[in-house]
Amino acid sequence: MEKNKIEKNTVQETLIVPLYGRKMCSEKFPELYTDVFAERLCNRLDYDFSELEKKKNSFLYQFGALEAAMRQLDMIWEIKEYLKKHPKATIVNLGCGLDETGKACDNGLCNIVNVDFPDVISVRNQLISEQNREKNIACDLKDYSWMEEVDGSNGVIFFAAGVFHYFKKEEVKLLVLELSKRYSGGCLVFDSVGKMGLKLMMKKILKNMDIDDVGGYFYVNNPREDLNWSEKINVNSKGYMLGYYDMKSPGVNFLHRLLANAGDKVMKMSINRMDFE
Repeated sequence: MEKNKIEKNTVQETLIVPLYGRKMCSEKFPELYTDVFAERLCNRLDYDFSELEKKKNSFLYQFGALEAAMRQLDMIWEIKEYLKKHPKATIVNLGCGLDETGKACDNGLCNIVNVDFPDVISVRNQLISEQNREKNIACDLKDYSWMEEVDGSNGVIFFAAGVFHYFKKEEVKLLVLELSKRYSGGCLVFDSVGKMGLKLMMKKILKNMDIDDVGGYFYVNNPREDLNWSEKINVNSKGYMLGYYDMKSPGVNFLHRLLANAGDKVMKMSINRMDFE
């Protein structure tokens, strides 16, 4: 089988790192998490994984991979819950990258939409084939024209994993209010961190962008208060690392769980669900 070549310092490479993290997590903690799509895709890539391989036994790298895995498991849990009541709903992956969460939730009736920047969708189209009832939309999330292509008539659940940290607070609010206006009966699920968590997480990124303060960026210290944007939106929130699963699984040690608890309580890492009336 011919492999797809991934060059260094390209858009493709930035998408490979989280993909590899999910693959590694599947190998390291198989009883907690599996991602057959990540493993399958990594096996099809012509890319030097040696630098990532060197890191994979380090405690912090493992925790970072666990973090990505728990976020995806939480999203999957919420999507499947929504599909129980709306089996023909549309699942919309906002800022999809090379993530295939939609396929992991496919019940054979739902539709799947993946939205991301045109250069990202171009890479996705090269590496991942669309299945039946699935389509990719190349668009900036802040350009609401992509919403014209999303059918919410049988229900719709939007999810954004690791995306809104890069938005300004007002941008997230405007996006949520627009979705609530267009998609009555739909819902949005996304992860967030508190201000301290955002400072730690974004430190290197913001430095590269010559930004000193995270003040204008999206963070959530108290979901019920900070996300109280409309009487027509119901907000529920759970801890990101331990809110859905206790992580008591082979390979996940006491220190991993201790750090996970600190992540939820100190860094305010949350999964937020907003239901639109």
